[in-house]
Amino acid sequence: MAGTEQFRHFLDLSDAGADGIAAMIADALDRKAARKTWAKGSADTDRPLEGRVLALVFEKNSTRTRVSFDIAMRQLGGSVLILDAGSSQLGRGESIADTARVLSRMVDAIMLRTDDHAKIEEMARHATVPVINGLTDRSHPCQIVADLLTVIEHKKPLPGLEVAWFGDGNNVLHSVLEAAGLMKFNVRVATPQGFEPEAEFIDMARAGGAEVTLTNDASSAAQGADVLVTDTWISMGQEDAAEKRAAMEPFQVNLALMAKAKPDAVFLHCLPAHVGEEVTEDIFEGHQSVVFDEAENRIHAQKSVLLWSFGLLG
Repeated sequence: MAGTEQFRHFLDLSDAGADGIAAMIADALDRKAARKTWAKGSADTDRPLEGRVLALVFEKNSTRTRVSFDIAMRQLGGSVLILDAGSSQLGRGESIADTARVLSRMVDAIMLRTDDHAKIEEMARHATVPVINGLTDRSHPCQIVADLLTVIEHKKPLPGLEVAWFGDGNNVLHSVLEAAGLMKFNVRVATPQGFEPEAEFIDMARAGGAEVTLTNDASSAAQGADVLVTDTWISMGQEDAAEKRAAMEPFQVNLALMAKAKPDAVFLHCLPAHVGEEVTEDIFEGHQSVVFDEAENRIHAQKSVLLWSFGLLG
């Protein structure tokens, strides 16, 4: 297919590297500004993906990922088709490898949102078109491109930024840590004992020059932070364990915690949020919350991820 000769998979942020991520953010800022007053379904002037089709494959539920990739392709001049596990042969046991080979002959790119990261790695091994990680249990790179875009829009340069994470050491945090090493910012990780992120991502961040602080004290992590980030305590597919909720309670983002951060600090959450659990309503709805800017920016970030994957950016 035309234009796929230089395609690239986007399974983790390191696939793009610092230069690729910087190119994505710059492109997203430009494209977002250029269409500020346009209808959301209208295509960008250059229509760079005209005639291309993106397959969105969902083994996990989605709102922002589903809608943002759909709108992103429309704005780039392309189109999408959506496959849910329950309505495709994946749900009846067809292999990832066979699905990858079939879809590669029918579409121009594949986005997979799934549980086990090994599935997306297998998809990429067998696909002959770009494969994009829409979320796995290991990482969520598309979310973090949107997060970095949001932080920059709110006048916070990435090098030297102090980011504080509260709660579970999950897939989103893994991608935050990966971004820290690439883009040279620091991360304070406040988790209950036993819920730390995987050591691989801590080592990756530190190897890239980021300072990573691990603590069981939320207050110390928040002190002087530029950005406060949290996520749901119980991720999709996990059992709703009362013991885990109890362990997470001291890591709730609330007014007392936010008061320890810099006066101009912002609050991020990838959504959906359980207001009253990981974050209080006054923070979630307050002036320092940029969660809906962050959600909108999934569209603009996804557009740049797609262009990078097609070899048209960076």
